[in-house]
Amino acid sequence: MTHTGTTADPTADGWGADHALEQLYAAHWRSLVRLAVLLVREVPLAEEVVQDAFVAMHGRWSSLRDPDRALAYLRQAVVNRSRSALRHAGVVDRHRRRLVSEAARSDPGGAPRDGDPDRMALLTERRRTVVEALARLPRRQREVLVLRYYAEASESEIAEILDISRGAVKSHASRGAAKLRDLLEAER
Repeated sequence: MTHTGTTADPTADGWGADHALEQLYAAHWRSLVRLAVLLVREVPLAEEVVQDAFVAMHGRWSSLRDPDRALAYLRQAVVNRSRSALRHAGVVDRHRRRLVSEAARSDPGGAPRDGDPDRMALLTERRRTVVEALARLPRRQREVLVLRYYAEASESEIAEILDISRGAVKSHASRGAAKLRDLLEAER
C-alpha cells in the first residue's frame, strides 16, 4: 500500500523527482492546501506554503531518507512552513488590522469587512466559525486538531510531524478539543 493514494507508486525506483512530485501534486495538492488553510487561515497564503513545500521537496528529493514517506514529509513541511508564514505575517497583520480599524472608523456606515472575498466564498458560515475558533487556540493545539481531524493522521504520525511525544499529542488534542467546544458554544 502506498502513502500517496495514487494507483502507481511515485516513489518507485526509477522514477525521478519530477515524475514523483507530479503524482504527489496531482493526488494531494488540494488536501495539503486545506490543511494549510486551517493553520494559516488564508487561501492565497496556504497555496504559497504548499507550493513552497513542493519546491523544497523537489530540491531535496535525492536526499529523502524514505521516499515512501514523501506525503508525511510534505505534511510536516506544510506545518513547519505554516508556522513560519504566521510568524512573518504577524507583524504585517497587526499593521493591516490597525489600518482596517482606522478605515472603519472613518466610514461607520460601510459594510463590515470579514476577510477576503475568496475566503468567504470558499467557506460556509459554520466552517468559517470553526476556522475562526481554531485560530483562537494555542498554536500546538490547533496543529494537533487539524492534523488529527482534517488530515486524519494517527497519534504517532502527528507526534512525528510535530516532533513531540504521543502523550503530548493526546494532551494537546484533549485540551484543544475542550477549548474548541467552549469557543463554539460561546458563538451560539
